[in-house]
Amino acid sequence: MLHSALIGFPATGKSTLFQLMTSAKDAPRGHGKTETAVGISKVPDDRLDLLTAMYNPKKRVPATIEFTDIVAAGQSGAAALVDVVGYKNADALVHVVRAFDDDAVPHPAGSVDPARDAQAMEDELILADLGVVERRLERLEKDIKKNRSTELEKERDLILSCKDALEGGQPLRSLGLGGEDLRRLRGFQFLSAKPLLLVINLGEPDVASAARVEDAAAQTGLTEFLSRANTLAVPVCAKIELEIAALEPADAAAFLADLGLKESGLDRVIRASYDLLGYMSFFTVGEDECRAWSIPRGTVAQEAAGEIHSDIQRGFIRAEVVSYSALTTRGSMAVCKEHGEVRLEGKEYVVKDGDIINFRHAT
Repeated sequence: MLHSALIGFPATGKSTLFQLMTSAKDAPRGHGKTETAVGISKVPDDRLDLLTAMYNPKKRVPATIEFTDIVAAGQSGAAALVDVVGYKNADALVHVVRAFDDDAVPHPAGSVDPARDAQAMEDELILADLGVVERRLERLEKDIKKNRSTELEKERDLILSCKDALEGGQPLRSLGLGGEDLRRLRGFQFLSAKPLLLVINLGEPDVASAARVEDAAAQTGLTEFLSRANTLAVPVCAKIELEIAALEPADAAAFLADLGLKESGLDRVIRASYDLLGYMSFFTVGEDECRAWSIPRGTVAQEAAGEIHSDIQRGFIRAEVVSYSALTTRGSMAVCKEHGEVRLEGKEYVVKDGDIINFRHAT
């Protein structure tokens, strides 16, 4: 399952947004060094809604993301970040940035400055990673002296490149690493290498800016920040989201329309987290179940089959594929077949976002 960790300074609305996104109002938290709450969010997808209406299945199963809200007790700064396993194991980080004024909830720094806070958190991530890099370099130098090898030297060169970037104030996600370099770094779980989603928590007077990311970024001084690699933003207003959460669906939709919004900020945060990780959905449909399956973009058919069951992947024969647009336009699989829109694809077929697939496999 995809996993995103929420980070943020005190008094940002982070835990409120977590509870709203995951309905985890009573999520258990640990005790001692850190307090952790984990919740599951359903990825909103209008396509699954329409497929469910077409098939009227016994079950509707959306794609999901696991969110973790972590509060480090008795620590601050890089020490709090680097010691928390929930951060390091996350596929992405979601930084909730305060952009609202509230005299009843003073900002710990004395003033509201989203750009300052976003950069301060980035600096914390960089500092935490720099400590890991320095310790690894010390170990590598000792290992190379004992047993010189090409692999160790390649890792040292890579770690040195990371050190140069970090010392220059650049997060590792900006390096655009891939292939073997990513494989060598994977075990370190560098925090600044993870994709970053900024959730800009606006005040009620600024809620109109939530309709466009560009407007919210310009208003809060975050435009330059969003030009960085693997960084996205979603503007929300936690106070408004609390009101929406208390409404019936029809009333909530009307409320959003009045604000000029097509969907809630919470749905946009969940969807952006999914997109930021480079994931997409394919679907399986039928009278028993309509389900969205999460796969990385570029996944081939045989690997996608493994998301359903390893036996299907091992016994893969063919993938029976129809596009979402074709199925919903024609109205049934039978009519799609009559028009030659159902294809048989082999194991190397690259699955497309929205494909409806039936896997043929040996038992």
